[in-house]
Amino acid sequence: MPSSNGPLSKTDPVAEARRRRSTLILAVVAALTVLVPFLFWKQTWFGQSLTDEQITEYLADQERPRHRQQALVQIQQRIERGDASAARWYPQMAALKDSPVVELRVTLAWVMGTDYRSELFHQALLEMLEDADLLPRRNAALSLVRFGDAAGREEIVRMLQPYAVHASQAGLLRYRLQEGNAVDGGTLLARLENQDGSTAEIRSPLPGKLLRRIAAEGASVRAGEEIAVLAPGEDHVWEALRALLLIGRSEDLPLVESFAHASEADYSARIREQAALTAAEIRKRAAGK
Repeated sequence: MPSSNGPLSKTDPVAEARRRRSTLILAVVAALTVLVPFLFWKQTWFGQSLTDEQITEYLADQERPRHRQQALVQIQQRIERGDASAARWYPQMAALKDSPVVELRVTLAWVMGTDYRSELFHQALLEMLEDADLLPRRNAALSLVRFGDAAGREEIVRMLQPYAVHASQAGLLRYRLQEGNAVDGGTLLARLENQDGSTAEIRSPLPGKLLRRIAAEGASVRAGEEIAVLAPGEDHVWEALRALLLIGRSEDLPLVESFAHASEADYSARIREQAALTAAEIRKRAAGK
């Protein structure tokens, strides 16, 4: 029997590798920030603390959506501090999934991911996967990963794919950007000129890059016709890759690996590194390791 003063036994390399892998996965879950910093009202400061009465009042304010958003952010901060009293507002919060204000639903999907033990939030997020708007769906899909739920995987995979932009109505197409131009959410992509002289704007629903102009400049397009394709933006790719590290499947590997081999001109080193990590983790999971 070895002496208690003898040399320490060497660490089992297999066990150490598993420990590192577990630590990595837990870190990704804890750090999954979702897309909220990039997807709604910019330069809005909600630092002023609200009382319990004000939070209740703001959540019920149907006239000022920013009041509701401020209340949601304040509740999110309480959840992160471990304040159990925040649960009193959960029913009001979950009901906001039906709000007509897109930006509010984007915020809500983020905040509900903060308490990934709440079954009420879990069910509300599952319903938000059917949201009519793109950004609430994406935030809901990412938040569900924190619940250990892969129901939003298909939506997350789409975050890595080019996005087709369609004409909102018929008209003569006048592009405002060239192929290769960067875009942000809300960037004006094109205008549609009508016979009566009026115009309609086509704006980007998400950040990225104008990959291709499908229709010709000045062409007469129909409502619903595809007019442009956007390459996914860096932040969306980053969050999608981190989520797929946890829930990705073997069939996702070709798409994930395409980002590992992306050019420096298209995506940063952190994207390529994350894509390689995600691909390796998917392979390990598929092999049952």
